[in-house]
Amino acid sequence: QVQLVESGGGSVQAGGSLRLSCVASGYTYVPFSMGWFRQAPGKEREGVARADRDGSTSYADSVKGRFTISRDNAKGTLYLQMNSLKPEDTAMYYCAANQYRSDDWFLRQTPNWWGQGTQVTVSS
Repeated sequence: QVQLVESGGGSVQAGGSLRLSCVASGYTYVPFSMGWFRQAPGKEREGVARADRDGSTSYADSVKGRFTISRDNAKGTLYLQMNSLKPEDTAMYYCAANQYRSDDWFLRQTPNWWGQGTQVTVSS
């Protein structure tokens, strides 16, 4: 059973930066695709960014140019560097992983595994 553990959340003022980490464990082969989602109070969960083992990445329009997703496959770790943070970035951020290549899991939010989440709060 794969486990995902996030860290790096916290409180920051608008314009600041945070770096989230997600460590995967318990896998035989490092998941092909990993990503970050977020959910703000009273809002639906949304996909933030995705990174596949082959190096491809994708971002939500709302974070393009501000957030950078990366992964260290040798360590089974996913990162999200968040710069120029805005109050609207305030949310619980979740790491997710899908074992195999799939065009659907990120859009449908149906990964094989979810992390427990880490809170990010941006004050104005």
